[in-house]
Amino acid sequence: MSRLISTFALLALLALALPAAAGTIAITGGKVHTVGPQGTIENATILIVDGRIAAVGDDVKVPAGAETIDAAGKIITPGLFSPFGQLGLVEVGMSAGPSDYAQRGSQFTAGFDVADAYNSRSSLVAINRIEGVTRAVVAPMPGYPNEAGTGHILAGLAAIVNLGDDAALDRRAAAMVVTLGEYGAALSGGTRTAAWLTLRNALDEALDYREHKGDFERGMRRDYVHSMNDLEALQGVINGNTPIIVGVDRASDIEVLIELVNEYGVTAIIAGGSEAWMLASELATAGIAVIAGPSANLPGNFDRINARLGSASILINAGVKVAIADSDAQTHNARNLTQSAGNAVALGLDWDAALRAITLSPAEIFGMAATTGSIEPGKAADIVIWPADPLELTNYPEQVFINGEAVPMVSRQTLLRDRYLQTDMPPAYRK
Repeated sequence: MSRLISTFALLALLALALPAAAGTIAITGGKVHTVGPQGTIENATILIVDGRIAAVGDDVKVPAGAETIDAAGKIITPGLFSPFGQLGLVEVGMSAGPSDYAQRGSQFTAGFDVADAYNSRSSLVAINRIEGVTRAVVAPMPGYPNEAGTGHILAGLAAIVNLGDDAALDRRAAAMVVTLGEYGAALSGGTRTAAWLTLRNALDEALDYREHKGDFERGMRRDYVHSMNDLEALQGVINGNTPIIVGVDRASDIEVLIELVNEYGVTAIIAGGSEAWMLASELATAGIAVIAGPSANLPGNFDRINARLGSASILINAGVKVAIADSDAQTHNARNLTQSAGNAVALGLDWDAALRAITLSPAEIFGMAATTGSIEPGKAADIVIWPADPLELTNYPEQVFINGEAVPMVSRQTLLRDRYLQTDMPPAYRK
């Protein structure tokens, strides 16, 4: 690591010895929470070159010709990373418009890939990015029963996107979404046993398909429940390259999940996990991460009887990798990540750990930490400038950078606000 840092330092010095390129930006004077090895740096300078962080520190020289942004007295953090939601896959929930995240039927299950449906121009994207969200996992979900059919426990493939204007899709097939627990049982004939058997059968068929793929190439079809499209999608899961995001809450279900992870060697991420705190040490040993809502303490069903406040801090203190999220607000209000993290701090979590849980930890969980999640040389310049503590509810970003580009701090909501604050509007708008 020290050799790598030295290399970046040398590159930065060489860059400073040359005239500044057109894509050079220096953010100066702020208190930078790098969420990396350098920790928190007072009166720091961040040097951005061609969308990447070239250097960060309190002794970085600003090259001639660089665009300089004075952030004195401000707090600077990495961009926020929403770990699960349907941002860009829906506009208005419960509307007549399509819900592109909803998987239904059995024709496409594991192979149902939402990446092609992602709308980077959705009004929800701008609403969330001006409040600091720079990366997001967009995921399918099993659809509720309707005339188009019922969802499956294997809802399909999630993608990772950035909320910038260009090249928004960062990674396809970033995870496979699996629904178990009470809702998974409802999707499987009303029993948890059937849900687990469905998942095991899918993994077994994917293993068999891997061993006999040549039969398909020679036109010899084997008798599988799942389609070839689904079995191809599952190859990343059984190879350990594609994690499964498992919607599960009850401790007994989590115990079965741990057994399945050990048996098949898959990588699992728990979404929800109301009772996961009861198995914190076991999850740490198994290497299973949790996407947790720190304020989720209401027993909404029998899977959540032991839900409690402070679960995020219990899991993190036990060594579990945790990404903080509000499961009820990760689409239209993914921006509420800071509120969720602030609640976790109020419930006993260290402030720096809470910031990490909405920036670097989700990047690590989804294999994106080499390029995003912290303010380090070589990483994408996803940076947020705040007027004060970002985990305080009333503080909003003053400027957001995604891949080194300052995004317009405008959304449909701000445009409507400004429109109706005007006093010289036409009569039709004065009522």
